[in-house]
Amino acid sequence: MATVELRFSALPEHVRTARLVAAAVARRSGVDEAVLDEVRLAVGEACTRAVGLHQSSGISAPVRVLLIEEEKQFSIEVGDEAPHAVPGDRSSGAGDGDAEIEEDDMGLAVISGLVDDVEVSAGENGGLIRMTWPTTPSIAVLP
Repeated sequence: MATVELRFSALPEHVRTARLVAAAVARRSGVDEAVLDEVRLAVGEACTRAVGLHQSSGISAPVRVLLIEEEKQFSIEVGDEAPHAVPGDRSSGAGDGDAEIEEDDMGLAVISGLVDDVEVSAGENGGLIRMTWPTTPSIAVLP
């Protein structure tokens, strides 16, 4: 199992770099060319979400991205260190917090629409989005 780890400051300008690295590693890992745009978009959404969570919570820690190549699948994990509300524990008051929750839910909906196999976990110490795509083994061409 090969893993590439990327850490970047929670700044929007670094999301593009994460997208490019993810697409390059996905291609090398055997993810179908037709799916690479979905990989780029999903990573962009997940990283943008993590950057936003870090910035709104005043967290200076970097956003973590793991690109994991396994035997028949390729996974990307995007982690943040922002505290997340436990589902059902949202305050009922209107305000900026509600707008952030709606934006967060929208980003997760976009990711779920792009990736068939996605897992989202969150708690008071941060969150993780794990996205997985199938790979096809590369066929060696003999001279």
